[in-house]
Amino acid sequence: MLIEIVQWIILGIVGFAGGLAVAGGVFAFISMLKVIPRLTDRLGQASRVYQVETMIALGGLAGSILTVFQVHVAVGWVGMTIFGLFAGVFVGCLAMALAETLKVIPILCQRLHLNTGLPVVITAMALGKMVGSFVQLMIWRI
Repeated sequence: MLIEIVQWIILGIVGFAGGLAVAGGVFAFISMLKVIPRLTDRLGQASRVYQVETMIALGGLAGSILTVFQVHVAVGWVGMTIFGLFAGVFVGCLAMALAETLKVIPILCQRLHLNTGLPVVITAMALGKMVGSFVQLMIWRI
């Protein structure tokens, strides 16, 4: 009995430490890419960058709590649609920031000889990420 309790405590400590490491890495990655300052600058909200960063950190914390404790929130299909939209926008912004940092888009355009239609390609990528997030959430819900 005592051995099981100690095992659960050790498992909890290791899981918590692993979660901290992964979360720290993700937020360090986002900070390194300077996604939030760029996004707030483009939206004309550069003076509110600290509030946006706080909301993203709180969203990560809430997502972690919902995942770890498997809290079921009955939001219906409308709530899942809204959540899927926001998750898709977040993943899309992160992917585009990484692509911008690595100069993927200019290299892709040069290799494909793409002179016009770049906004269509970027919109298609963003919509694909959004739909993928929505489908993943719908499958996860089942």
